[in-house]
Amino acid sequence: MIKLLKYLKRSAGYVVLIVLLLFLQAYCDLSLPDYTSKIVNVGIQQQGIEDGVPEKIRTATMDSLRLFMDGDAVSDTEEAYTQEDDLYILKDDIDEETREQLNEDFGKPMLILSGLSKDSQESKAMMDQMGIPEGSSPVETIVQMPEEVREKMTSAMEEKFEEMPDSIVTQSAVAFVRAEYEAIGEDVDAIQMNYIKSAGIRMVLMALLIMAASVSVVFLSSRVAAALGHDIRRDVYRKVIGFSSNEYHKFSTASLITRSTNDVQQVQMTMAMMFRIVLYAPILGLGGVLRVLQTNSSMTWILGVGVVLILVLIGMLFTIAMPKFTKLQTLIDKLNLVTREILTGTLVIRAFSREKHEEERFEDANRTLTKTNLFVNRCMTFMMPCMMLIMNGISVLIIYNGSYAVDGGNMQVGDMMAFIQYAMQIIMAFLMITAMSIMLPRANVAALRIVEVLETKNSLEDPEHPVQPSGNEKGTVEFDHVSFAYPDAGENVLTDISFKAEKGQTLAVIGSTGSGKSTLVNLIPRFYDATSGSIRVDGVDVRSMSQKDLRDRLGYVPQKGILFSGTIDSNIRYGKTDISEQEVKEAAEIAQAADFIEEKNYRYQSPVAQGGTNVSGGQKQRLSIARAIAKKPEILIFDDSFSALDFKTDRTLREALKKHTKDTTTIIVAQRISTILSADQILVLDDGKMAGLGTHKELMKNCEVYRQIAMSQLSEEELANE
Repeated sequence: MIKLLKYLKRSAGYVVLIVLLLFLQAYCDLSLPDYTSKIVNVGIQQQGIEDGVPEKIRTATMDSLRLFMDGDAVSDTEEAYTQEDDLYILKDDIDEETREQLNEDFGKPMLILSGLSKDSQESKAMMDQMGIPEGSSPVETIVQMPEEVREKMTSAMEEKFEEMPDSIVTQSAVAFVRAEYEAIGEDVDAIQMNYIKSAGIRMVLMALLIMAASVSVVFLSSRVAAALGHDIRRDVYRKVIGFSSNEYHKFSTASLITRSTNDVQQVQMTMAMMFRIVLYAPILGLGGVLRVLQTNSSMTWILGVGVVLILVLIGMLFTIAMPKFTKLQTLIDKLNLVTREILTGTLVIRAFSREKHEEERFEDANRTLTKTNLFVNRCMTFMMPCMMLIMNGISVLIIYNGSYAVDGGNMQVGDMMAFIQYAMQIIMAFLMITAMSIMLPRANVAALRIVEVLETKNSLEDPEHPVQPSGNEKGTVEFDHVSFAYPDAGENVLTDISFKAEKGQTLAVIGSTGSGKSTLVNLIPRFYDATSGSIRVDGVDVRSMSQKDLRDRLGYVPQKGILFSGTIDSNIRYGKTDISEQEVKEAAEIAQAADFIEEKNYRYQSPVAQGGTNVSGGQKQRLSIARAIAKKPEILIFDDSFSALDFKTDRTLREALKKHTKDTTTIIVAQRISTILSADQILVLDDGKMAGLGTHKELMKNCEVYRQIAMSQLSEEELANE
């Protein structure tokens, strides 16, 4: 997968934007539990009052509180408040740090004053401890005390409250502030409702922002993944289209199709999910851990237990399922190969009544793929219940431990709820990565298969400085002591072949089956490179020319006629699209295809199915010949292209060809002697070696191999007439 990430360069801007949106989404997601905690703690438990810092406080109450403050605390309150009539008003420019200090300054004095004001046994015990007579005003009595006595008494009271949890001190301070607001005449219910509404609106806005960010990430990641898939498919296609026959032997056609479609789709889909999950999960998980540490670090061990259990589960599943993922793509290749073979050879299968055998062969490949898929999917479906069990177990453990913390006053209910939500977010981050583990191994295998194609070195490369023929020599083909062996083959297919076809000449190649005729003509357009010797076109070695320049000079008709989906006109124009209608018709007439074309309803605009399945073998071959003629090349190569034609059509076509292509060099591979009798030169091959070279008459006199072929096809009378 890493090697394919270079294709993201084109979408680098989108990738950066996606990452920023993911951080925004994670920030909003991680903020929601905090708002939930505040609504429970502040909005419900503290009735909308955030802390022990009053926004307004009566002068008498402030003076009473200052009795229990040290000098620094008194100084802090003097700086933070301004006096207006009978009230102290908190300044607007108070920062968060100052507010926290004020909350600490007010906390214990409010607790003491609140305790002294209550008519309870605890209050009486406190007054007795402080030496305040029963029935007298506690505040007035403390005011009249000497400063040293008051400070000593305050210190003793603070030591008593030292072991008290901060949450209880804050709750008491909040209750004191609420009572003060009621005394001032503030609507405390409105304060509570306003706080809950404000927090609720923020949560809704956060949720909308999460939705917008999520939708944007999905849209952008789909766009990036689609661009990635497009670029990979383009490069794979360009690479495959440039393969020589050597590379096609290495990869089967079915495998190349799978790699160009299924494998690229796997990578594309995984890349789209990667932005939404693989990048987002660590951001969410790490952010959740940091928030948990801020909420309550005493229960983080629970998260550690959950993470360890998840990692163990993932490790076990990967060990079991990973080898199967690797095997899966190979099995898809095999199924495609079998399917392609069966569909291509349907007529042969029916002719030999092998339907049952092929059905069993397909079923075997299908069954093996299905079993492997089921095994992998069962492993992954087993994972989900286990993950849910771990998640629910973590929730129960947090609630169990949190209940004791709440009971002891060390934690508020809202904090415990937030902790559960953060824990679920952290577990969900791991769950998302685990879900991706279903796709990542398979995508990695697919990526490796794509990279294998992209990194395959072409055995046929254009030279760095291609040579162009001078123009003095045109339409010549020369073999100079050429030998050729297929890669990894032990023996030569062709050995020491030498001949030269001049401009306007017809060179015929004949020989027994397997003598190397097709191999010889395939060396001219450089489908393969000669093992030794050189092949020159227009006086230049084909290896010194660019492949495009070389092939632009050639018109090639393969042994098996191949047509493309479109029309008859588009197929004839395939080699040269800018020719006129008249030239199209002329090429069809030379190829003896005009008669059957004119009989069709739409004539030259008649549709041609993929592979030319809606025309006969002879018609397909004639259209292939017309396509080569329409190109008007310097050199025409016919690789046994007249085999599907009857004798009459064959003869008429060759006569028309000779008449209209006087300046074109023609190389014909043929099985029939009658096709090549009038050739200027006939090259006879026998087991890859030259058995003879000359005209028909010359070869009949001095080439035994040619004479045997001629006598096997023609009678003595026909040979005598020739």
